[in-house]
Amino acid sequence: MKLAFSTLGVPGLPLTEVLALATAHGYHGVELRAHPEEPVHPGLTPAQRADVAAGFKAAGVEILGLAGYARVAAPGEDEPVLTEIRALLDLARDLGAPFVRVFPGGGTAQSPEEADATAARRLGTAAEYAADLGVRILLETHDSHRTGADAIRVLGLVGHRQVGALWDVMHTWLGGEQPTESYAALSPHLGYVQVKDIASADDTTPLPLGAGVLPLADCVEVLSRHGWDGWLCWEYEKRWYADAAPLPGLLTQGREHLTRLLNESA
Repeated sequence: MKLAFSTLGVPGLPLTEVLALATAHGYHGVELRAHPEEPVHPGLTPAQRADVAAGFKAAGVEILGLAGYARVAAPGEDEPVLTEIRALLDLARDLGAPFVRVFPGGGTAQSPEEADATAARRLGTAAEYAADLGVRILLETHDSHRTGADAIRVLGLVGHRQVGALWDVMHTWLGGEQPTESYAALSPHLGYVQVKDIASADDTTPLPLGAGVLPLADCVEVLSRHGWDGWLCWEYEKRWYADAAPLPGLLTQGREHLTRLLNESA
């Protein structure tokens, strides 16, 4: 498996410094948070996009994916959501990123069945556009669809190879799912896996990998046992927790922890 970290852990950091961190600490790739407050977002010009792609290529670091914020199950009209997804897909194509992350965002104003149908309709439409660009849309286990069982209800309706799953191990755990259950649900659709650690279900402040309660060893074990050979991406949510320790000082320890888990499960 290959290791990456998300720029959510180093909010607003210039890409030259992000790349320096990746190379210095031994990470193969970076997940880019695609938001206007970050260096990479859909508002970049073609020249700026070319510069970003060239910078990653020169550093020998891969762009794992773009973490977007489109909410595919949200109530309302389809077109604004589809427009947001298309912009992310265009950006991913220009940067050479294989994946775009979207959220469910179903909320509580509709039934689960309505949210599933809305998400599946939008993802099915966006999938055709994604296929033309060679980019895959990944529905993250998050908010209204936090477990693998929740996500598979939508992905089963879509049934398109350009739409898959992003397994956020915190949310499936918070939803009461064991790693074996999450993997069984998501494995036919799995794009990559977001790892992290927290103190408890009531305190989700990010911690160094291995210092909290999330079943990271079990997650890596089930992935290894089934021969899955994709990406593990450390999503350290510094952006939302100002008091959390800075990520740069934790990166080497995090890589070593994940490497140790991989070696133990080999």
